[in-house]
Amino acid sequence: MEPRTPKITDVAKLAGVSTATVSRALSRPETVAESTRNLVLAAAEQTGYRVNLSARNLRRQRTGAIMILVPNLGNPFFSEILAGIEAALSEADINMLVVDTRQAHVKPQLILEYLNASRADGIIALDGSLPDAILSVASSGNGAPPIVFACEWTPHGEFPSVRANNARGGELAVAHLAGLGHRSIGMITGPQDNVLTHARSRGALRELAARGLALDPDHVFPGDFSLNAGAGAAQAWLGLAQRPSAVFSQSDQMAFGFISELARHGVSVPGDVSVVGFDDIAIARRFIPALTTLRQPRERIGRSAAHMLINHIQTGSSPAIETTILEVELIARDSTRAVDG
Repeated sequence: MEPRTPKITDVAKLAGVSTATVSRALSRPETVAESTRNLVLAAAEQTGYRVNLSARNLRRQRTGAIMILVPNLGNPFFSEILAGIEAALSEADINMLVVDTRQAHVKPQLILEYLNASRADGIIALDGSLPDAILSVASSGNGAPPIVFACEWTPHGEFPSVRANNARGGELAVAHLAGLGHRSIGMITGPQDNVLTHARSRGALRELAARGLALDPDHVFPGDFSLNAGAGAAQAWLGLAQRPSAVFSQSDQMAFGFISELARHGVSVPGDVSVVGFDDIAIARRFIPALTTLRQPRERIGRSAAHMLINHIQTGSSPAIETTILEVELIARDSTRAVDG
């Protein structure tokens, strides 16, 4: 004879509370006192009771899943953001479906089908370049899953978002290099249509102006946040008659490409040129030379975005147009040094 499956009434009896209280403690723990919640959790564990997620989601007309839109899963930058999202969603018994928006087979129509069919309870977008068709559906208010942006954001509409203070990062990069005596500072930018590029460039230009410095147009190297873009910037730097003594790269990946390509040509970093990156991905501290960079709290960005979305889902409210901006920190390492003399 098979053992009887524990029921919610068993948990309620053992904890000495009503079944309604058990339900709230397990599905909306923030609405129950901590002492009561602990009693319910202990009783659930003792009885072996497990929440039937499928039935609960059916009653609530929820899928129990969140769609995460990532512009490039191969980029190590996104790993900590995804880890933060996953940690927050796991605590809420929510699964995540990760979609690489730059893969050829991932057409906007595929994402729209998920939106229109309500196959996800919400969306966290790490891609600020989503097509207008997707943004239009997400902002329609016609029952489409709510969307929260993390790290990147879109200038085409108002959506809740969590991101780093990118403009401040640009300021700190220039302030660090200028403080080391560099008067000629170049910059490797991200894609020209990217919000991160605009914010980081704006901060860098503001700090240059505050210090009475100018950015030579020949010292601006367009990139796309990739290793290859950094290598291309190095080739452009090598071809200059008057080279900047320092370069602010708007991503660590581009900084690595820049430094490694220069090394192939016998150019020393920081001996011949100082380099500052942006992001502080894991390899930055192990690279040779260890990279001076702007650290943005990527795990916190992911957690905060997930909590923001979970709150909207659990309360059933429409997402407020709120923006959370987390501060960045300059981490000085071996790729920058003071100007001689």
